[in-house]
Amino acid sequence: MSPDPSGHPHGILRYANTPGSSSFTDFVRSASPELLPGTVGEGAAVPHGTTIVAAVYADGVVMAGDRRATAGNLIAQRDIEKVFQADDHTLVGIAGVAGLAIEIVRLYQVELEHYEKIEGTQLTLDGKANRLATMIRGNLGMAMQGLAVVPLFAGFDLDAPDAASAGKIYSFDPTGGRYPEQHYHSVGSGSLFARGSFKKLWSPGLDRGAAVRVVMNALFDAADDDSATGGPDITRGIYPVVCLATAQGSERVGDDELGEVVRGIIADRESRPGA
Repeated sequence: MSPDPSGHPHGILRYANTPGSSSFTDFVRSASPELLPGTVGEGAAVPHGTTIVAAVYADGVVMAGDRRATAGNLIAQRDIEKVFQADDHTLVGIAGVAGLAIEIVRLYQVELEHYEKIEGTQLTLDGKANRLATMIRGNLGMAMQGLAVVPLFAGFDLDAPDAASAGKIYSFDPTGGRYPEQHYHSVGSGSLFARGSFKKLWSPGLDRGAAVRVVMNALFDAADDDSATGGPDITRGIYPVVCLATAQGSERVGDDELGEVVRGIIADRESRPGA
């Protein structure tokens, strides 16, 4: 691509005043495809994110992710963040290659904002899930090289008839397949153990406090059996990232509140250490 008249090396300015598509990803692909999440060298020891969990509750949906990233048998980072507020009513968590996943999430956040500015309205929750599926499908070449990104998407559906049915969860596969999930779900290396925890602890109509405690217990169980999943680190003050999406919007649960939940869970488990 030749530079625009202003001499901008990527030519983006040439497209700045062109209406075009409501998809920001399509815009970048046309103007400067090299700015999309790029190629990582084959065989590179790249950090991987591990376990993400989500569950519906009375007011919407809650999502949580542990803070550990691994590179082979090493802990690459102890405080990585894998759960993000995509917009006012949606959450996205990532498992897989951490660097690519975070780039995709950031692009996705701009994608939703760009659509709203161009179209003057927000996508439906189902539409947001479809957009994310399209972006994951665009990473298929990297996934075939072993650099897969597997997100978990959840949100509050403003078009639902009531709050009890408004919390929704979607899982994806590396090819961009999109699957609605019922009640709760988990992805990542510790997902099997987290799902077993949900089967024991989740129930319909949980309130906010109980829902946060359930997802925290699921991550505890995942960390107990999966070496790639990091449990809460009280010494360093590192707790899972926990976010909520309700009719009032999305929010991140504070570390002070999580610290109390963690200490309560530890106290319960100390009374039956073999459980």
